Amino acid sequence: MSNKIQLDVVSDVVCPWCIIGYKNLQTAIDELGVADKIELQWQPFELNPNMPPEGQDLREHVAEKYGSSREESDKARINISQRGAEVGFTFNFFEKMKIVNTRDAHILLEYAYEHGKQTELKIAFFTAAFTDQKDVSNRETLLDVVNKIGLDVKQAGARLEEAKYREQVIEHERFWQGLGISAVPAVVFNRSSALSGAQPVEAYKQVLTELLAEL
Repeated sequence: MSNKIQLDVVSDVVCPWCIIGYKNLQTAIDELGVADKIELQWQPFELNPNMPPEGQDLREHVAEKYGSSREESDKARINISQRGAEVGFTFNFFEKMKIVNTRDAHILLEYAYEHGKQTELKIAFFTAAFTDQKDVSNRETLLDVVNKIGLDVKQAGARLEEAKYREQVIEHERFWQGLGISAVPAVVFNRSSALSGAQPVEAYKQVLTELLAEL
């Protein structure tokens, strides 16, 4: 039996609730003092896998997908920004903000996992998208982030050019969708149970405490 809990965090880098949920998960781990008992891996999920390269205006996208009015969109942005501030993350929503394709980002996250820097890159992508107002579908932007956390830009860039790594991301997405995950964030515990949505710290602590008792 493993002496660690496997956490698979299924998410997208343009999902605001994913970073909020992760921050609560990390707080739960820190408060329990069990970082050494956790193996965490980010798993790919694309909110908009068919999004074209030019992306789509975020307000327009939200209106089409959820039927949200501008007033509802404004309220959602305020709520998300407040929730972000509570967990120490800054959201800088702006007019003309776009929703974009994120497959390249997921390819690079799988590369980062091989080098022990996946969480660092994931947080950096969230920051680029929501705090720094960057286009995380732009390869130059993505590789600049890769460079800043100390990964090899040439190797990372080469990954983006090879079809097999693109197919690998799609296969991984299908695997998690096949297990019933249709919305993110989703935290999967030991590949046997899951919590969906940005759960509060106490919810994560409860599940982790139960699993720790079984180690």
